[in-house]
Amino acid sequence: MTLQLLPLRLHAAASRVVVRNFQLATEPRGLNPASQARARRIIDTVQAMDNRTVQAELSLVMADFENRHREVRRFFEQRYAGIAADMGIVEPLRDAEQLLIGAYFCHEYSFEAAALMNPSVVPHPDQSGLAPGEIRFLLSLRAVGEGHISSITFREGVLDAQGELRLAEESRYAVASRPEIGEDGKVWVVRDGDGPLDETVLLPVTPAQRNGLEDLRLVRFQDPGGEELWYGTYTAFSGTSIASELLITRDFRRFELRPLSGSAARNKGMALFPRKVGGSYAMLGRQDNENLFLIRSDDIFHWDEGERIAGPLHPWELIQIGNCGSPIELDEGWLMLTHGVGPMRKYAIGAMLLDKDDPSKVLARSRVPLLSPSDAEREGYVPNVVYTCGALAHAGRLFLPYGIADSAVGFASVEIAELLAALG
Repeated sequence: MTLQLLPLRLHAAASRVVVRNFQLATEPRGLNPASQARARRIIDTVQAMDNRTVQAELSLVMADFENRHREVRRFFEQRYAGIAADMGIVEPLRDAEQLLIGAYFCHEYSFEAAALMNPSVVPHPDQSGLAPGEIRFLLSLRAVGEGHISSITFREGVLDAQGELRLAEESRYAVASRPEIGEDGKVWVVRDGDGPLDETVLLPVTPAQRNGLEDLRLVRFQDPGGEELWYGTYTAFSGTSIASELLITRDFRRFELRPLSGSAARNKGMALFPRKVGGSYAMLGRQDNENLFLIRSDDIFHWDEGERIAGPLHPWELIQIGNCGSPIELDEGWLMLTHGVGPMRKYAIGAMLLDKDDPSKVLARSRVPLLSPSDAEREGYVPNVVYTCGALAHAGRLFLPYGIADSAVGFASVEIAELLAALG
């Protein structure tokens, strides 16, 4: 089997920044008394400035940051509106005062300064303007910034029929999606503006996600009603506990973030099948931290214990195995990429073929890894790891983006027929 490693690499970039709210300190019902006094002092000081001083200070802020962010003035306006509501400000202020006060309660956040890793890939919602045999894809990435906080970011690109890869030029801007809480308690994050999708950054918004949205496994789902939508399972990390949650989107500009319930959702690494199987939703899980399970449910938000379908077998995966993204439907069955952990906690990527009608049956599996850390790809934030959260089948080849030592992202491809023939 010939695995083609592509020369392209993506690396974390400290220059990638978003504007975030600067929080003085909060209590469940808003600013505490000390923070209220501090905020009041800042607001009063700005209001006491004469117009020339306000304009001069605002000009300095804009000179520093307006070229680094898309529509930063609108962000300052929105931030001021929130502060005014929290502080009970009712008196009218000049536009420049509002912008300057908003700027005092914002800061830049370098969301991928520490690491960039664990990609997944799906067909892009826009397939227009392509040559015959091409497919546009959307790549999701786990970015890690200050405080080891994980967020989700994206890149766009095109694959041709020969497996050649073209990544779209990355936008100079990044935009943090803003949270919306519905009256029913549902949590949404919304990307304002009409810039390219790779500007979108999904940051934690709930207490359960406080320290990160980790390892998104995206899948384009075949809805029985014909609606096109994308799901993504990910791990919410609060800083002390983990939980599985589900992302739902139809356009990659508005996202619903929903916790999953049930005993199987207590662990990480769940991966949804791209359609119902036997009339039920189906998920791969690893709720015992060692083996692979198939879980079925009539409710996409609730997952209880499933059936064990495979455990560690070969030396390269003897500590534990797990999925590497949603299964890919082929004529021959469900192709599932796996990760295995061996000696010295070395992570490698393999594959299994599951029966199409009954995916609890393993038809074949990797005797040796499909991809393993090489000497050139073992150093990084977490050494001796290659890992992916999803691949894409196109024109008879498997396109495989993968994380390298939790520090970079590489790309590989292989003929699917060759891969299946290599499984034992």
